[in-house]
Amino acid sequence: MNKSLPLLVVALLGLMAARAENWAQWRGPNNNGSTTATGLPVTWSKTENVAWVAPLPGPSGATPAVWGDALFVTSPDEAGNLLLLCLDRASGKVRWQKQLGTGNFTKGNNNCASPSPVTDGKLVIAMFGSGDLAALDFSGQVLWSRQLEKEYGKLAINWLYGASPLLHGGRLYVQLLQRNPPTYKHALDDKPTRESFLFCLDPQTGHYLWKQPRTTEALAECMESYATPIPFRGKQGDEILLAGGDYVTAHDAATGKELWRCGGLNPRHQEWGRIVPSVVTCGDFAYACGPKREMFQAIRDGGQGDVSATHVAWRITENAPDVCTPLVMDGKLFALDGDKKVLYRVNPRTGVKLWSGEWPVDGVTRASLTGAEGKLYGISESGKIVVAEAGNAYKILAVNTLGEAPCRASIAISDGQLFIRTAKNLYCIGARK
Repeated sequence: MNKSLPLLVVALLGLMAARAENWAQWRGPNNNGSTTATGLPVTWSKTENVAWVAPLPGPSGATPAVWGDALFVTSPDEAGNLLLLCLDRASGKVRWQKQLGTGNFTKGNNNCASPSPVTDGKLVIAMFGSGDLAALDFSGQVLWSRQLEKEYGKLAINWLYGASPLLHGGRLYVQLLQRNPPTYKHALDDKPTRESFLFCLDPQTGHYLWKQPRTTEALAECMESYATPIPFRGKQGDEILLAGGDYVTAHDAATGKELWRCGGLNPRHQEWGRIVPSVVTCGDFAYACGPKREMFQAIRDGGQGDVSATHVAWRITENAPDVCTPLVMDGKLFALDGDKKVLYRVNPRTGVKLWSGEWPVDGVTRASLTGAEGKLYGISESGKIVVAEAGNAYKILAVNTLGEAPCRASIAISDGQLFIRTAKNLYCIGARK
């Protein structure tokens, strides 16, 4: 037997894995909105460059998770049930669907199916605004479930819970940053107080590994956050970053201990400033957005305790994102003001805007940018998908229209295909596999 053959097989498998990089959770394989996928289309319509279209039971802002030949999507149905669906990657046909909760309702632009599912290739985990959290295997068997509202009281978040869970380093992280005491009608029950915390579970069993309280001096709605936990390899080791309650906090990934916190996101100390965008990282910096387009700021890594006065590297107050999480790709930092419709690139170390230009859509954009192959992809609430060049100058490559509003889910990318969710359907854009 040729001794070099096993090495060749390993190399080929590595190349195949890189080419078919999975989109395992909301912000993709790098937790920053980018992927190494190639061969992506620039233009399409409802019929051109469409591999398949899969009707969905209901609308949601949840982004699909993609692993191998399977896609996972959370959705409500017309009866108010909360579902996790597994779709076949090649055809879009439903392999199975499981009801994991009930009592879906809508407030504002949100419903209880907003969090995106996450997977590690063996398990898929779904969280809902009803407090239902469950892990399933790829055959659809429920391995464990928890009902957080029974454990901690109804979730006291004005526009309903919207953060996605995080799988990282063999652990499952979930944030619950909420208002205390609860005042919203949908959050009232026999429990008079609420606590905010980051907790960590064993994804195989659902058992708690630890629960870390998340304190804040924020007022009213400012206590709340829709931001997903983000991993960061910092100078103090493996960290989990949270945005909300007027702060960014860094937590030891193994124990949950708070390592540092940085404020300044809500300098007017307003009461109605929830935080929606998640943190994004690049090199030794973490980037966070304040509430209501207040600011976009960079935080240097390496501090301890309260670093609000010492570790803010730069701050932008014009066209700061309110909902859309910034994107990092190939060391480049991009942001989208989805309300004022401005796309721009920022020097990640200095905060200097390198270019900016119009985001050419009707109405607002609530989905976050996705990046691949030197291009930026984003979908507006009205269903227009913008493709822009992620280079040294502002350049729009195409504007494609699917409609079917409202569209609030970020675009997932894997192996030359885009997975775009509208209020009615999931589109697979690109060559049929």
